[in-house]
Amino acid sequence: MENTKQERLLEIFFRALRGEGLSVQKLADEYEVSTKSIGRNISDLKTFLAEHRELVGNTELKYSNQDKNYHLYMDEFLTAAELFALTEVIIGARAFSREELLTLTNKLKRFTTAADRQILNDLIRKELYHYTEIRHDCDSVQQMLWKLAICITEKREITIEYYRADRTRKARRIRPASVMFTDNFFYLIAFNTEGTQDKPLYFRIDRIKYITEHRRKFTLDDAPDFDEGLLRQRSLFMWPGKLRTIRFEFTGSAIQAVLDKLPTAKVIERNGRTYTVEADVYGDGIKMWLLSQGRRIKVIAPEDFAEEMKMEISKMNANYMESK
Repeated sequence: MENTKQERLLEIFFRALRGEGLSVQKLADEYEVSTKSIGRNISDLKTFLAEHRELVGNTELKYSNQDKNYHLYMDEFLTAAELFALTEVIIGARAFSREELLTLTNKLKRFTTAADRQILNDLIRKELYHYTEIRHDCDSVQQMLWKLAICITEKREITIEYYRADRTRKARRIRPASVMFTDNFFYLIAFNTEGTQDKPLYFRIDRIKYITEHRRKFTLDDAPDFDEGLLRQRSLFMWPGKLRTIRFEFTGSAIQAVLDKLPTAKVIERNGRTYTVEADVYGDGIKMWLLSQGRRIKVIAPEDFAEEMKMEISKMNANYMESK
């Protein structure tokens, strides 16, 4: 009988953890005991939570007059606002398969109350129904991320087989350094195992098909000085290339949008509605973003980069001239 009481107490507690409302009468009917027995169970749980705050934190079983049930409230639960914000980010990123997305959102929803869970279900139902994932070459982005994270932690050299942008398949031995998320994709940041190591290499993780782990490990002496935070600020577009300081003029009212997009950007001069902006960036991906701003931006330094922009604009113009 004592084991049955203990099992019932644990079951009731875990049901509360899952967000279930606890009705004394319904529990008594289900377990075929008196309402007094269920009342004692709930009282025992409330006493345990109150006496073990160092273990469970601010966790309480509270009675709701609205639905006549007891509900578990704890600081570790995500609020509806927090959960909604996280879910919207995950859905908007489109970085996971539909199956992975549904699993993630279902697990997250368990960390809120039953009432909030229903509201959240109603809010995101249509977005989940119309969710379109980005094509992946790996079986699971999550598993690939974690496998790479272990290799990074162990400083283990790896060979990756991946698909390039032109869909050709290639293998490359590298030293993994970090993973980052930007513009809907997870990226692996890595360095060569030999030769020049002053430029980071970027690989879309969803395009990595296989990873081969090697016994050889690298040390800090083998790898270049690497600052993840600084790299994230300088390398938003994940295209290979050297680090350079660029300068451009921006004409318009949305200068804050430019500064938000480029964390290293700073306004060094202003003349009316024209701002002179300077930024440190890695790679050639910045060129595509600058071109997307149209006539609002004019690159002025360095000179070779300004020439690259002029050539690219000439080629774009030629495309339209040919179509006439």
